[in-house]
Amino acid sequence: MNRGKNVFGEDLVDCCTEPMTGFFRDGCCRTGPGDLGLHILCAEMTEEFLAFSRAAGNDLSAPVPEYRFPGLKPGDRWCLCVQRWVEALNAGVAPPVFLSGTHISTLEFVDMDDLIAHALDD
Repeated sequence: MNRGKNVFGEDLVDCCTEPMTGFFRDGCCRTGPGDLGLHILCAEMTEEFLAFSRAAGNDLSAPVPEYRFPGLKPGDRWCLCVQRWVEALNAGVAPPVFLSGTHISTLEFVDMDDLIAHALDD
């Protein structure tokens, strides 16, 4: 299956399978019809970002079993909505990004320099 390309133009790699992430819950930060949030950016959760998201009305720490969502803790990787990451960037609390697992369409919303400045990858 073609999962698309990452921000380097290479094959997109999984973001995380423990917990299982992605709009399609397949570990991959890719999008499709119905994904209004564009869950295309693979980030590693931090306490600061989780608090920011909670204050913005999206408590990523709280489990939601009906959506197979375990709740996140610092250190977990997760496919974030790209706009939430941009909001966090502007607030100075953007979590680190796993670039190899971040979909190329992220570059429509975020400068590569900003991604590299927050990169987990070498």
